[in-house]
Amino acid sequence: MSAPSLVVVGAGPRGTGFLERLAAALPELYGDRPLDLHLVDPHPPGPGRIWRTDQSPLLWMNSRSEDVTLFTDDTVRLEGPVRPGPTLAEWAGTDGGRFATRTEQGAYLRWAYERVRAELPPTVALHEHRTTALRVEGPREGRQRVWLADRAAPLPADLVVLTLGHLDAEPDAEQRALAGFAARHGLVHVPPGPTADLDLSALRAGEPVLVRGLGLAFVDLMVLLTEGRGGRYEGPEDAPVYVPSGEEPVLHAGSRRGVPYHSKLGYALDGERPPLPRFFGPGQVDALLGRGGPLDFRRDVWPHVSRELGWAHYHRLFAAHPERTAGTWDAFAAAWTAAVPGDPDAAAALAAHVAAAVPDPADRFDPEALDHPLDGLRVADAEALQDELRAYVTADLERRHDPAHSADAAVFAAVLSVYGQLVRLGDRVDTDRWWHGFFSYLASGPPGPRLRRLRALSEAGVVRFLGPRVTVEADERHGVFRASSPAVPGATTTAGALVEARLPAPTVTRTASPLLRGLYEDGARATAGGLLAVDPADGRIVQRDGRPHPHRIALGPHTTARANGAFVRPRTGGLPFAQNDAAARAALAFLREGSGRCRQAAPLAG
Repeated sequence: MSAPSLVVVGAGPRGTGFLERLAAALPELYGDRPLDLHLVDPHPPGPGRIWRTDQSPLLWMNSRSEDVTLFTDDTVRLEGPVRPGPTLAEWAGTDGGRFATRTEQGAYLRWAYERVRAELPPTVALHEHRTTALRVEGPREGRQRVWLADRAAPLPADLVVLTLGHLDAEPDAEQRALAGFAARHGLVHVPPGPTADLDLSALRAGEPVLVRGLGLAFVDLMVLLTEGRGGRYEGPEDAPVYVPSGEEPVLHAGSRRGVPYHSKLGYALDGERPPLPRFFGPGQVDALLGRGGPLDFRRDVWPHVSRELGWAHYHRLFAAHPERTAGTWDAFAAAWTAAVPGDPDAAAALAAHVAAAVPDPADRFDPEALDHPLDGLRVADAEALQDELRAYVTADLERRHDPAHSADAAVFAAVLSVYGQLVRLGDRVDTDRWWHGFFSYLASGPPGPRLRRLRALSEAGVVRFLGPRVTVEADERHGVFRASSPAVPGATTTAGALVEARLPAPTVTRTASPLLRGLYEDGARATAGGLLAVDPADGRIVQRDGRPHPHRIALGPHTTARANGAFVRPRTGGLPFAQNDAAARAALAFLREGSGRCRQAAPLAG
């Protein structure tokens, strides 16, 4: 008779968080029964791949150290016990407002993992496998087999939990064509991927490089190709001057919006908070679920989400900055509530009411303008564009560090609330194609110092902005990549190198992971955008027949239960914590029910 076997694939932050909730629930749900716990990851447990401690110390976290915790508090909706722990700042004894390096975060993750491991009772045998899981096989109603890269026989598993992070993807048709073009002409094409893992050595000093993407991957690229090659900054922190080393390439960067992500907020939301959820809460989600069939995010969900974000914005504006409003909050709230989503006449009437109640357009919430900040921009030449973009970055930094615009922070709070509701829709709606990108641009941008340094790099000529709606062409005749933007009519920029500065989309249909691809081929359901469908209640993988698989659970960015970020801010509800808790408790209940059955001690046949 052998102990039940639980195999967890993925030992990074999500895997560590799942193990923390498993350890917390063990005494209540599993008692002193024996358990074989297998943890599979080729990278170190705790930090995993993305946060490993051997990467460049120049790379920062994207959150202040006081805003990162791996431990639950009483704001999280849990069935299991709350087990507090230190934030990154408290653990490291550092300034809470500081943006720690990724290697420091990796050390914190490693410590958290070791703490969880030490808390496991002696009845739990933990086995670490520093290798890759290749596939999961097994009948729907029986033990599973997990095949590993470094052993001939599979691991038997009563339950498999996938806690995978960001994964590589197979190139799509466009990326294959660009790679082929680069190979034919002796050019450089760097595909999407975690910047710290990319080989940037072929990007030569002084040579032009086209970059598609101005998000967080671009910020890392910028750091590695400037400071990482010996450049430095001089002068005050709020107006640094870049001193080149001479080893930098010239980065010509653009994107759909043409601007970098908004700076991290430089203040906290204090005082009265917007009452959330209001227009996108359990009632609205229940109504959407009751419709039956798939939902279109922009048509069916976004009208409720945009009302929620606007409600938070205006509530804060009236509460904290009444001198910039006209009329009363009660009258404004009544008009906002009465507007019917999707009705053009109601939208026009509401716009007129907003214009009267909020005289300054800069104080109004306009998601379309936010999403298209440079629409209609036309300048005479590339130099004029550089001036426009530097002015944009300066204005963004000033606004995002000025509490007079604290309605922006209220919108951030509303975004977190929205994510808590979206997860209940599961695979009924595909949110990844637009919503997650909009969220990242609006609320998950780089630290302010990074944008100040970007501005300094632009002033030094090391970074050149290409503008919005950038298109990149492979010019076969001249053997170069060619980029253009409608913001500078008639102008093009050519280069012998192209970098795709973004992570590949999380998709099971084009993933480079044989494990995920095999699950999909074995009958797992996916959304139109390629996310793995999971039951929002406990993370069980949903099959194409609509039934959750009893022996397979998945959590993380490749699933429909994806959360709003890599880590959780203290006292913000912690959606990933709640997901981990529900999955861990479901896993233990399932294993407990089968723990009394006798099992064959011999390895399962392949």
